Amino acid sequence: SLGSFTEVKAQFTDAAIKNFGSGATWLVKSADGKLAIVSTSNAGTPLTTDATPLLTVDVWEHAYYIDYRNARPNYLEHFWALVNWEFVAKNLAA
Repeated sequence: SLGSFTEVKAQFTDAAIKNFGSGATWLVKSADGKLAIVSTSNAGTPLTTDATPLLTVDVWEHAYYIDYRNARPNYLEHFWALVNWEFVAKNLAA
C-alpha cells in the first residue's frame, strides 16, 4: 500500500523530482490491483507491461522549462492542480 492520498502525492512528487534526465513518472495499477509509482526514462512506458497507467507527469525539460526554468519541484507543485481526478478514477475502476 502506498498510504494516504497525501503520502501518495509526496511519494509521486519525490519520484518525479528524482527521475534523472528526461522521462515520465507514473502511478500505475498492477495486474493484482496494487498501486505503484514507476519512473521511466526517455520514451519508456509501463504500457509495455501488465500495469495500467492511472496518472503520469512528463518530466522532460520541454514540459516545464519555459514557465519554471530549472525548478522541476515548482512545476510539480503546480501539476497537482491540473490533474483530472475523474479520469484517474475511471482508469482505477477499469
